[in-house]
Amino acid sequence: MDQRPLGLLTIHVKRGINLAIRDHRSSDPYIVITVGDQTLKTRVVKRNCNPVWNEEMTVAIKDLNVPIRLTVFDWDKFTGDDKMGDANIDIQPYLEALKMGMELLRLPNGCAIKRVQPSRHNCLSDESSIVWNNGKITQDMILRLNNVECGELEIMLEWHEGAGCRGITSVAKEGSSST
Repeated sequence: MDQRPLGLLTIHVKRGINLAIRDHRSSDPYIVITVGDQTLKTRVVKRNCNPVWNEEMTVAIKDLNVPIRLTVFDWDKFTGDDKMGDANIDIQPYLEALKMGMELLRLPNGCAIKRVQPSRHNCLSDESSIVWNNGKITQDMILRLNNVECGELEIMLEWHEGAGCRGITSVAKEGSSST
């Protein structure tokens, strides 16, 4: 079995909205992104329940069924960091849009390829659009945090395929060749 990644997913971690208070009057939030055995961390934003990170985290996607988990923590200097909620990113609608491939080249910039509605199967707090822009497919989303009294995360997804990647279209080929 080919162990090369299908592609690279860049998660633009934009900001947190109304995150829970875990210290005296505020929190010192940071996010941990986990995909399989990969773990990435944003920087800590001190004393802010509406932090702006504007950080890009890139993970190698080897299996489309492995969950992408974002967990928000409150950094504490002397005690263990407090959990401030978590969310899973449902990338299946985004991947379906990516598989459209060459058909998208005829679309005008800024064209919404697909709209994803919030449901109990995803953590979306509002409708999310998958957009064709300047030769790239991106998806902006606001995720509702679970296991906490309040809080949302604003992120954007962007897919990259480069040297050493199998490509998203290889998934369809592998599935059809095994029948």
